[in-house]
Amino acid sequence: MILTDKGILEEMQKGTIIIEPYDRVCLGTNSYDVHLSKYFATYDSNELDAKKHNTITHFEIPEDGFVLQPGTLYLGSTLEYTETHAHVPFLEGKSSMGRLGIDIHATAGKGDVGFCNHWTLEISCIQPVRIYAGMPVGQLIYFVVDGDIENAYNKKPNAKYNQRSPKPMESMMWKNFK
Repeated sequence: MILTDKGILEEMQKGTIIIEPYDRVCLGTNSYDVHLSKYFATYDSNELDAKKHNTITHFEIPEDGFVLQPGTLYLGSTLEYTETHAHVPFLEGKSSMGRLGIDIHATAGKGDVGFCNHWTLEISCIQPVRIYAGMPVGQLIYFVVDGDIENAYNKKPNAKYNQRSPKPMESMMWKNFK
């Protein structure tokens, strides 16, 4: 079951869903629109190794925008910081982004119960396209969980993406090989 707009508002009142900053205009019938932050990153190497810590370089999107290039993986982040304590959040791209040939996540559209952070976006494009900080980039959909949670993400000692940051985070896959 997916939460409706009223359901999202009720859960926000309870504190089980937190969205900062929150703007009522961004609440849809059954989702909440999130926006692209000014923070971006690219990997320092063209060849990545899943067993090694691949470093990234952060930069900010200029006021006049930034042109995405095909063949490059960009890491972006949502302007919004979110917490989800009793639901499974899904981040889906806006259809307007898809119609520009932009994908906002390669594989990681589902969050975990207990995820508390800005969302890192794995952005790629089909052709060059100029993007801007603050533009709507995706929508969060909240699924109801059936059953009790034994181990929420924000309480796991081995969770790789618990450190709060408005900047995108690189892959921590290498930690799986230790």
